[in-house]
Amino acid sequence: MSTESPPDSKISASSAIPDTPASDLTLESLLKCVQENNSKADLTLIEKAFHFSVDAHQHQKRSSGEPYILHPIGVAMILANFGLDSFTISTGLLHDTVEDTLATIAEIETEFGPEIAAMVDGVTKISKISFKTSEEKQAENVR
Repeated sequence: MSTESPPDSKISASSAIPDTPASDLTLESLLKCVQENNSKADLTLIEKAFHFSVDAHQHQKRSSGEPYILHPIGVAMILANFGLDSFTISTGLLHDTVEDTLATIAEIETEFGPEIAAMVDGVTKISKISFKTSEEKQAENVR
């Protein structure tokens, strides 16, 4: 997958994060949020994951017509707001690439290393767990 910059880093749509305009879901705003909450974060790694995810999801749209990429960027923004590390934020950006695109865990490992690949794989496996009740699902989400 190419890690080339998207033609326009502003992606227009709404609702990836409640009360956050889609115009705020840009690489620039993500990196700013990361810097504000974790000055030791590896911005190069996060930028690489951002571009990989944008490239992988480039033709996908949600049923609302919004670009699918808003979801992974929204997840990464939430993680960045918590001050989490670069691997976790990168995993947030990459978490749907294996499940929803042609990207593979092997490709994630080649591009981002074994730790991020294992995290992406773990998140992908969690999404495949089926629960008997909504309460059971909610309890597992809290855990």
